[in-house]
Amino acid sequence: MAIAVVLALLVIGSVLFNFLTPWTFTPIASNWGSIDAMIIITLAVTGIVTLAIAVFLIYVLVKYRTRPGLKAHYQPENKKLEWWLIGLSSLGIIGMLAPGLVVYNDYVTVPEEAHEFEAVGTQWRWMFRYPGDDGEFGTSEPRFINGQNPLGLNPNDPKGQDDRIILANELYVPEGRPVKALLRSVDVLHNFFIPQIRAKMDLVPGIVSWFWFTPTVKGRYEILCAELCGVGHYNMRGHMVIAEQEEFETWLASKPTFAESLTMGTMGGLIEQGKALAEGQGCVACHSVDGSPSLAPTWLDIFGRETTLADGSEIVVDEAYFRESITDPRAKLVAGFPPVMIAYDFSEEQLDALVAYARSLGADSETTEPEAATDATEDSSGASDGAISLAERGEQVASQNACSGCHSVDGTEVIGPTWKDLYGSERTFTDGTTTMADEAYLRESILNPAAKIVEGFQPVMPAVSLTEEQVDALVAYAKANSSLSLEGE
Repeated sequence: MAIAVVLALLVIGSVLFNFLTPWTFTPIASNWGSIDAMIIITLAVTGIVTLAIAVFLIYVLVKYRTRPGLKAHYQPENKKLEWWLIGLSSLGIIGMLAPGLVVYNDYVTVPEEAHEFEAVGTQWRWMFRYPGDDGEFGTSEPRFINGQNPLGLNPNDPKGQDDRIILANELYVPEGRPVKALLRSVDVLHNFFIPQIRAKMDLVPGIVSWFWFTPTVKGRYEILCAELCGVGHYNMRGHMVIAEQEEFETWLASKPTFAESLTMGTMGGLIEQGKALAEGQGCVACHSVDGSPSLAPTWLDIFGRETTLADGSEIVVDEAYFRESITDPRAKLVAGFPPVMIAYDFSEEQLDALVAYARSLGADSETTEPEAATDATEDSSGASDGAISLAERGEQVASQNACSGCHSVDGTEVIGPTWKDLYGSERTFTDGTTTMADEAYLRESILNPAAKIVEGFQPVMPAVSLTEEQVDALVAYAKANSSLSLEGE
């Protein structure tokens, strides 16, 4: 009898707690109120079944409690009871599954007018991508993933050159406009979860999953990884900002394109990008780069060359003519060559890269520099007029490679040691040895992070493939965040 009383008190307490609890759903900031309704239906069905079972147990405990002369009777089966149980169980399962199937179908059936973004998960940070002005994403493959291209975008795909790359853990979306989230993982299983928009979907390596939502309430909301993905899982966080359309467009325009992220502002990188583009788009099949005759004029020493056109006029090849020859090749046909070239719809970034590559094939290529760097004079800090300092360049590299996801610059300890006052400090390693954090140590920590593990931190940092110039910039950035110095400095 005492068990029946305790069980009854638990049932009454559970019901009262359900209606009187201060715990409620996180305020919703999207169109997915139907997901809340689905959850409530599931809770109602399971709650009613739980109460029914508890009440039945109380009834049995009371009615069939131990009494003198009471004997138990064995009943092998009761078809009427079995049919009732089958029917009620079926209704309960249908009541829970049917709403979920309907809502999930809506969840993955994306409106045609939806704006797309891609969220890419990697241990342990988020990266994002938006399509460029052409409105289309470029292709991606795991074999293209490296330090400069962590998303693995195809450098030879013209549709991807103007894609906007966001390697920081913050994403903007426009208020009141449907948004499609494409989800991809580059290593292990992750989960993209924003409680306020009721969005939650796994990122499975080798598969692109997706869902859509309409942001409805402006604000800044936390992005979580809701799938255990390793020792740094707890710190795999980001933020989604729901903003007005104008603010969103301003933010997006400030982000580098894929082509810019590859060049990182260097002339050498721009040339390499142009070379990859020329080879990927078949330009070199008709335009030789060594002066040999082909179906079209050679690109060797093309800039500054005086060329005779099909109408008898002459023109000196400059950047404007070179660009026009790519986007509108029939505007000025070169004498002696057939009009077979098609017009290419390249972005400005792609055209810049092709121009840089063509210039590099000229006799004056060594002295040719981007216009932004012309006549720049350096000051004592390493910066130049119209250019950025090495430390500022390092901040760009750190941002594009999401170093700040594991290393703070304000002293906060996260997955990795903070960069604040790192340079010049004494570091103690897991083997008990110590060293001063000088430039050599900083370089080794970037290029070979497993060589010396700092005490109190996990050996989770992957080796990053960076150029010497990028490493120099990161070291300068680390120094700029330190108030300490070494002897002799």
